[in-house]
Amino acid sequence: MLSRLRVQNFAIISDLTLDFAPGLNVFSGETGAGKSIVIEALGFALGARGDVSVIKDGADKMCVTATFSSDMLPEDLRKEFQIAGDVFTLKRELDKKGKNKAWADGRAVTVSALAKIGRALVDFHGQHEHQSLLHPSVHLLLLDKFAKHDTLVKQVENAYRQVQAVQAKLDSARLSAQEKEQLLDMSRYQLQEIEAVNPSAEEDAQLEQTLPKMKHAGRLLEMASEAYHELYDAEDSATARAGKAARELESMAELDENLSALAADLNNALVTLEDVADTLGSYKDDINLEPDALDKMLERHEKIKRLKAKYGPEIGDVLKTADELRERINNLQNSAEHEQELLAELEKGKKALLKLAAALHEKRFTAAQKLSALLTEQIRPLGFNAVRFSAAVEMDEENLGPTGADKVEFLFSPNPGQALRPLKNIASGGEISRVMLGLKTVLAPTVPVMVFDEVDAGIGGETGWLVGEKLHQAAQGRQVLCVTHLAQVAAQADHNFHVTKKADKNSTEVTIMPLQGENLTAEIARMLGGNADKNSAAFSHAEELLKNAKRF
Repeated sequence: MLSRLRVQNFAIISDLTLDFAPGLNVFSGETGAGKSIVIEALGFALGARGDVSVIKDGADKMCVTATFSSDMLPEDLRKEFQIAGDVFTLKRELDKKGKNKAWADGRAVTVSALAKIGRALVDFHGQHEHQSLLHPSVHLLLLDKFAKHDTLVKQVENAYRQVQAVQAKLDSARLSAQEKEQLLDMSRYQLQEIEAVNPSAEEDAQLEQTLPKMKHAGRLLEMASEAYHELYDAEDSATARAGKAARELESMAELDENLSALAADLNNALVTLEDVADTLGSYKDDINLEPDALDKMLERHEKIKRLKAKYGPEIGDVLKTADELRERINNLQNSAEHEQELLAELEKGKKALLKLAAALHEKRFTAAQKLSALLTEQIRPLGFNAVRFSAAVEMDEENLGPTGADKVEFLFSPNPGQALRPLKNIASGGEISRVMLGLKTVLAPTVPVMVFDEVDAGIGGETGWLVGEKLHQAAQGRQVLCVTHLAQVAAQADHNFHVTKKADKNSTEVTIMPLQGENLTAEIARMLGGNADKNSAAFSHAEELLKNAKRF
């Protein structure tokens, strides 16, 4: 679970630390108070897109640190990122220049690595995500996620890519001589541009690490020399004084054995001090003050930067582009003589793709029946008396693509006697929110943290209470974070947080405080649209809601 989140200079948050517990954690507050900013900050820490415009005014960078317990982190990720403790941290920074830095448990990683870990830990549902449920293309992705036949999906995608690659070779073979020569010239030019720089996969990171040291070489050498002098070279250096003290203490220990342990500690400290001095001496000897070396490194850094801008965004992408260009050049140079071979290879590839797509269709059809039954069971208690849901799967062999030949569409009937129709044509906003809540519950049973940003949009009253019950059920054995405007949902939380925004002439700041006791009751009363005074009807209603939720 997520145990702590620290947010620094993110949007209108200066420095905020929140501690979380298992169960349902609910954020409430006035509209525009900044409730969703916490969710966005967590997403940023887990690899979501970062934008320099989000950095708080007056700050040079923003930083978010998320601390998780590692008990539900998959073993393969533990090994990959060397996570051994009971808890670990994910940290990410973004500065005004757009430069990202990321760490997993103190080790530098890429932002994509954060996202990889984040997908195993947290499932997000944003404010507008339920609208994506109206698009059939999303239905296919959701069904595949439920079915967990990732290997077969990947096989179909690979088979399709292979067919496309053979088709591209065949198209190249059939180009006119003029077209072929133009494409060859462009490909050779691009490849030569990359090969002239000849970057390596590790070079970019090495330059980022070494350049600051080279830029400040003079000052670093001056400080390192002074520190080394104080530690080792000077007549009354730290090591000399510590050595003298150690000898005195050893003599004292011969007279009083109680000082033996202290003498041993000082000797150990002396060894450490000498090791530091030796390391510092090597460091200062390695500092390069040659101006030419810095100029060459800056020039090299600029060349790699230009390649990344043109063929990146990362060095790995540049190297991949170079490989693709080599293959294209080879295909163009030798394509004509291989046309018949390519035709035979294309036919073979299409047959293999169709066979895999048919197998995937069968699995999707079976999974769709299970998903339809499970989702109907999940959403029926959310205010639907006679709901019907069906994931329809149709195969069209004429439209083979990277996902196979299937068209998937969710069909929905919320009322008795109403025929099943496409979800996009019949469901209201509140109904879509409830269907999405059911889907999230079905599709993310193993993810330890679920995040809902206003999943209760478009609902209220008794239905709001039912949604709160479903969220509370979903939080059993895991952790749910939820932003809500509904008192019926907030009343059923295990832990409540109140979000306020304060603004003056010069700044705006968000404050988030845990709520308990009468403060919680007053907040529920406010959410009901009433007076938070203890003698008000709204306060009494809030007490009743909390009592029904068995909070008190």
